[in-house]
Amino acid sequence: MSLRIAARFARRELRGGLHGFRIFLACLALGVAAIAGVGSVRAAIQAGLEDQGAVLLGGDAQVEFTYRFANEEERAWMSGIATAVSEVTDFRSMAAVTRDGQTERGLTQVKSVDAAYPLLGEMVLDPAMPLASALEDQGAVMAPVLADRLGLSPGDRFKLGEREFTLRATIQTEPDDAGDGFGLGPRTIVRTADLDGSGLLAAGSLFETEYRLLLAPGTDLDATKEQALARFEGKGLSWRDARNGAPGISRFVERLGDFLVLVGLSGLAVGGIGVSAAVRAYLSRKTGVIATLRTLGATRRVIFLTYFLQVGALAVVGIALGLALGALVPILLGPLINAALPVPAIFSVHPGPLAEAAIYGTLTALIFTLWPLSRAEEVRAATLFRDALEGARALPSARYLIAIAILLALLVGTAMAFSGRPSLTLWSAGGILAALVTLTLAALAIRWLARKATPLVRGKPILRWALSAIGGPGESAGAVVLSLGLGLAVLAAIGQIDGNLRSAIARDLPEVAPSYFFVDIQKDQMDGYLERLENDPAVSRIDSAPMLRGIITRINGQPAREVAGDHWVVRGDRGVTYAAQPDSRTTVTEGSWWPEDYAGPPQISFAAEEAEEIGLKLGDEITINILGRDITATITSFRAVDFSTAGIGFVLTMNPAALQDAPHTFISTVYAEEQAEAQILRDLAGQYPNITAIRVRDAIDRVSELLAGIGSAIRWGALATLLTGFLVLIGAAAAGESARTYEAAILKTLGASRARILRSFALRSALLGAGAGIVALGAGIAGGWAVSTFVMETQFEVVWSSAIAVILGGILATLLAGLGFALRPLAVRPAQVLRARE
Repeated sequence: MSLRIAARFARRELRGGLHGFRIFLACLALGVAAIAGVGSVRAAIQAGLEDQGAVLLGGDAQVEFTYRFANEEERAWMSGIATAVSEVTDFRSMAAVTRDGQTERGLTQVKSVDAAYPLLGEMVLDPAMPLASALEDQGAVMAPVLADRLGLSPGDRFKLGEREFTLRATIQTEPDDAGDGFGLGPRTIVRTADLDGSGLLAAGSLFETEYRLLLAPGTDLDATKEQALARFEGKGLSWRDARNGAPGISRFVERLGDFLVLVGLSGLAVGGIGVSAAVRAYLSRKTGVIATLRTLGATRRVIFLTYFLQVGALAVVGIALGLALGALVPILLGPLINAALPVPAIFSVHPGPLAEAAIYGTLTALIFTLWPLSRAEEVRAATLFRDALEGARALPSARYLIAIAILLALLVGTAMAFSGRPSLTLWSAGGILAALVTLTLAALAIRWLARKATPLVRGKPILRWALSAIGGPGESAGAVVLSLGLGLAVLAAIGQIDGNLRSAIARDLPEVAPSYFFVDIQKDQMDGYLERLENDPAVSRIDSAPMLRGIITRINGQPAREVAGDHWVVRGDRGVTYAAQPDSRTTVTEGSWWPEDYAGPPQISFAAEEAEEIGLKLGDEITINILGRDITATITSFRAVDFSTAGIGFVLTMNPAALQDAPHTFISTVYAEEQAEAQILRDLAGQYPNITAIRVRDAIDRVSELLAGIGSAIRWGALATLLTGFLVLIGAAAAGESARTYEAAILKTLGASRARILRSFALRSALLGAGAGIVALGAGIAGGWAVSTFVMETQFEVVWSSAIAVILGGILATLLAGLGFALRPLAVRPAQVLRARE
């Protein structure tokens, strides 16, 4: 009965239109749209990866070996299960061009292929020609950026190792480039057969061989994978299939999407504040109606349900608008997004992300509307005056608090389930809650300070009026500080994290990092290599180590993935070295090193931090597959390895007798003065063309570019949060317009000019914006410090340029919102306003 009556009342109330609820709808719609949009883009990319997985991989499946080609048995098995097989090798080298006696070199990621490549997709070249024609007679194709850097045009010649090639075209589209993962240099493609005698694929050189397979329709990929792993167990074989054609990009998109959804949750929290403020302002205007209904016998339940149903209906509209925006905007921007992505994306309506956003929006609307709605039922029949809600108790009754707590737990639990990163989500939710509590306390403190400071500014009427208004009971300081503060806090935290990452990479690392990594140094080249460098006064330090690569296949007899999960150490092949004795920079943290002449069963010194993460202990046995041979060794020590220095660091170091007879090369780092780097490269590359030099500063620039893209995407997400906060500011300014109108009328009656009143309004807005900005900055710095210290594990310093921008942004936002709703109060005639208040 009460529900039917409440529904009738709510329907009649809704006939009055959306007056007072525009900000409500905008805040809810924008928050839902942000989450739906991010989820839709992520789903579009994942759909593209699934649909084009075989093209991105280069086949239905791929079998990969490190340091070697497949043997006859392995080739026969692949030919037996596949309708077509293509062999591809991938490695780094130096492309060298000689002009007028001067040689210029550029790092390149070389892909050598056979006549069957590509099995799927199309290689697009400029000038247009078939790839087979371009690679005839020692031909090559190259990424345009590398050709430009080396000044090469079609028909020009260059060297890879000891072999000379002719550039025939530049690469416009490489169908499987996204599946190849992160490379330090632009691409060059040649025939594998043409590399004979180049010295680049010698025994022990760093290269990977990939066999792309086309399988018969209906082939069971899981069964085929199990067959391959079982048949060639212990041979160092890695399997990948079209279901995960570009795992690096897939993981990157998933993690970035998760983070952006969490930023979107911050936007929903800001929007929730706007929703709560809009509902409270609406109910304040309805106290007379509520009191009248109580006079006519309406119960508390009827009053609550009347406005709950009304707000609920509008919330459905807001969520629907947000879902429509979140679905349509990515589709409309699909061509632009696709052009910027390295992988295909299929933009359409994806129900999963929309359902996720709808759940977030519904829970947020419930959480932030229950509090103000609970106060509506407290209006008594005798309280027929406008400010009845101001006298209501601050906290709702216990049943509403319990309901809000349950809904909040559901929201956090839902976010944890959808993100797949429970700990990150929990910490993020805790950070948002802590920021809201901090900002609430800050709003109360600002009002208290304003009240205390008002008597102290006698003789400064403009400042006195501003402080009095901020500290007054009707001022919306809480909504301003909460909405703007949370948006600015998110932006401040991202600014601090981004700034510290850039600092760590662009400033801190070069001070300690080597100039070059040299790889693929043959054993018989080490003496000449060291002689050139040790006699150079510009070289301050040389570190060298034998270098092999292996895959950890078992830990204590169990498959490594079952013990270590998805830890990066067991996800692919790892660098392995050997040493008779630890050098002066090696610190053994536990256990003991083997004797210098030790020749017994293989032993391992494992990186201490990674061992702790995996759960290893002294005495554990590790099986490593190197060049198709399983080596089982016992962990006898742990040692500290600092990978942040950009120097040589190995997770696995073994005793020499275990590895030194295996074909391998050496890796070396050179620390030199910057002005001497070019000459060092010319001398070493000229003497040893097979050696690959990786300039550390170039690698840092590549990582910086990647981080810049991540930072840009995250900042756009934070700006959506800030936009929602600005909408809440507009709502707060609109709700306070009548109060400012009355205030302006009183001041005009007392002789104040419009200019002075306007300055007072502006000063009020600026003070609130500065307060919100300072508090937000504190919260943002704390969040940035936590992420930088505990997640990124980098040193943290306050980025003052970003900090000042946050405070200025807060002042500007409140000024724009406040002054936008100050003109009408200044224009009214005092007599009209005061007569209406009689």
